[in-house]
Amino acid sequence: MLDFLRVKSVPTASWSSPAPLNFFPAPPTFILLCFGLMLFGVGEALLINAGVGVSPWTVFSQGVANTSGLGIGMSTFFIGIGVLLLWIPLRQTPGLGTLLNIIIIAAVMELSLPYLPKMTGIVMGIVQTLIGVLVVGLGSGVYLIANLGPGPRDGVMTGLQRVTGLPVALVRMSIELTVVGIGWSLGGVAGLGTLIFAVFIGPSVSIGLYLVGKLSGQSAQ
Repeated sequence: MLDFLRVKSVPTASWSSPAPLNFFPAPPTFILLCFGLMLFGVGEALLINAGVGVSPWTVFSQGVANTSGLGIGMSTFFIGIGVLLLWIPLRQTPGLGTLLNIIIIAAVMELSLPYLPKMTGIVMGIVQTLIGVLVVGLGSGVYLIANLGPGPRDGVMTGLQRVTGLPVALVRMSIELTVVGIGWSLGGVAGLGTLIFAVFIGPSVSIGLYLVGKLSGQSAQ
């Protein structure tokens, strides 16, 4: 019943790219990559409009900004560079999906925020946060299975999973809890939604990989 929690790899489907460094993927692969990233962007926008806490990585950026004197934007930028540098020892390969991850998610968030519900109550905010986390997980499953390169943070997740052999859910949850813990200790502001995201995003990504793999006729290991 909880088989999705044991997922330890990104499934390979018939529409997956044979390699991440593929700048001319088959049309179905490219379309599903973009669809997954669009879902990811909508999920992130739902989290913002839920109004019960920013993401763990934003808390981390706030903490770095507080201690370094940099602005939140520059802190986010340098953290992103640091995350990409972690790819080197983890032997992660970027691809078209890595680039489009930055472009499409940001664009979809910007365009969808005005049209998505904006919560004012804590209960509905929590419900919308959970929905947002599930949508991000499903989007992650679709775009990661396209095998055109993960986003910067997802690359750390898949790299650490490969090195440790631990389930995706546990690896992702550990990363998010570590990030929010460091950010909070540096003065970042964490809310209930932040903790919900940190705890449930790992299982949510696992669900996404499991379901998309199943629908594609593959079994995630």
